[in-house]
Amino acid sequence: MILGKKVLVIVPARGGSKGIKLKNLIKINGKTLIEHVANIVKKLKFVDLSVVSSDHKKILLNSIKTNVFKIVKRPKKLSGDKISDLKVLKHALKEVEKKYGNFDLVVMLQPTSVLRKPHHVYNAVLSLIKNKFDSVWSISETNLKFHPLKQLIVKKKLLNFYSKYGNKIIARQQLKPTYHRNGSVYVFKKNTLLKQNKILGNRSGYILIKEKQISIDDLSDYKMAKAEF
Repeated sequence: MILGKKVLVIVPARGGSKGIKLKNLIKINGKTLIEHVANIVKKLKFVDLSVVSSDHKKILLNSIKTNVFKIVKRPKKLSGDKISDLKVLKHALKEVEKKYGNFDLVVMLQPTSVLRKPHHVYNAVLSLIKNKFDSVWSISETNLKFHPLKQLIVKKKLLNFYSKYGNKIIARQQLKPTYHRNGSVYVFKKNTLLKQNKILGNRSGYILIKEKQISIDDLSDYKMAKAEF
């Protein structure tokens, strides 16, 4: 509990990843991605309960072995690669509250973001409570080379700007900073998920992480993440 708020951590970890088979069980420094999340959660003394939501037996068993997580068995209808985080979080939250009572805040920690630090999670939770946000996401600043106004699309084999304003950009000084979610931490009020039916709530804040962050989607990401340890 923190500032009177009861906190639930949900770790979504389905088994059907395509880029890397059973991605959540790959190892870095001898520990699975699930075990790396567990090490972070151990250091978060304000967390009341933490669970792993998965459809795969091996992931659930690995989660239990950490002695950090309870498990939520995810039904097949929530196991595809096009299932939203919102649906997974709502299912896990409802299942958990049947057994363990009510929670005020939900923290989502994706196993694939292995460079997060405990203070990133703490700062996100604290920001949500103190600023009365509906949700808080961790973000990183996007390199101006990849600014949306510099992006291109190909349609019917023809090249064009992604934005109609793209052709007006001459120098990078014309570009305002943009940001992207880095996947390290998401925090929500319970009612943001259940009543607003959103993960980016009506009143949302952020924490800007300046340290390098990697979300592991494929083997190249995995190699880069390993190099950081």
